[in-house]
Amino acid sequence: ENELRGKVVWVTGASSGIGEELAYQLSKIGALLAISARREDELERGKKKCLQMSSLSDKDILVLRLDLTDRSSHEAATNSVLKHFGKIDVLVNNGGRSQRSLFVDTNLDVYSAIMELNYLGTISLTKHVLNHMIQRKKGKVVTVSSVMGIMGAPLASGYCASKHALQGFFNSLRTELTDYPEISIINICPGPVQSKIIQNVFTENLAKSIENSGDQSHKMPTDRCVRLTLVSTANDLKEAWISDHPYLAVCYLWQYAPTWAWWLMNRMGKRRIQNFKSGVDADASYSRKKK
Repeated sequence: ENELRGKVVWVTGASSGIGEELAYQLSKIGALLAISARREDELERGKKKCLQMSSLSDKDILVLRLDLTDRSSHEAATNSVLKHFGKIDVLVNNGGRSQRSLFVDTNLDVYSAIMELNYLGTISLTKHVLNHMIQRKKGKVVTVSSVMGIMGAPLASGYCASKHALQGFFNSLRTELTDYPEISIINICPGPVQSKIIQNVFTENLAKSIENSGDQSHKMPTDRCVRLTLVSTANDLKEAWISDHPYLAVCYLWQYAPTWAWWLMNRMGKRRIQNFKSGVDADASYSRKKK
């Protein structure tokens, strides 16, 4: 709370899920907020709730519509936040979409769209904000990646690719900023979370939405994921894996015993595909017994 109170925090993808919850918890702390997404009406709804649950005033929360795929708009958007608040202390790159489809069934334009949104859109906005942070010689760039930026998983090959790209980019960027020790590059890697990301996933073609998002109750609550994200941000952790088991255990296997991880993922992956094809959530608990 002491680290983030009064800081200007810009959150993308703030109209739902993790981004929306970030806005709520940051407003309670007393951070000044810029909240962005494509759906301005949902941002206004979130702002109203933030004002109700905090001591912030109307001018302390800037609603800024933003399309991450419209890279030509990112400089103007950054200037709008700077004009309103005079600075940006923390950028939270949270905007993005997941995927639920098998590679053999998926059109290549889906992969192009995933990379344009999750990867290129994120680094484009970061570039403009980072120029400001370099001038001030301080700031935090927090990127909501995924445990799928560490491992591979079926039904999400394009999503995994985009998150692996973000991991590689920000880990490399961190090494370029050694002359700016007060600029932190922080990668957050959540596992399955009870957010609305499943309702808006890419499928095998751009025009199709997922038919059944399934039960999400077995996943980590969004408020806990966000709380741990803010703790990681306040403490300048370079990377944080935020997940329940068995997904967290698989992350450790993938890091330290990859041969075992590949064997296990083949078994878990087969179940994941079966879940998806049978109409339940792909990440349904692997330990749950059949009734």
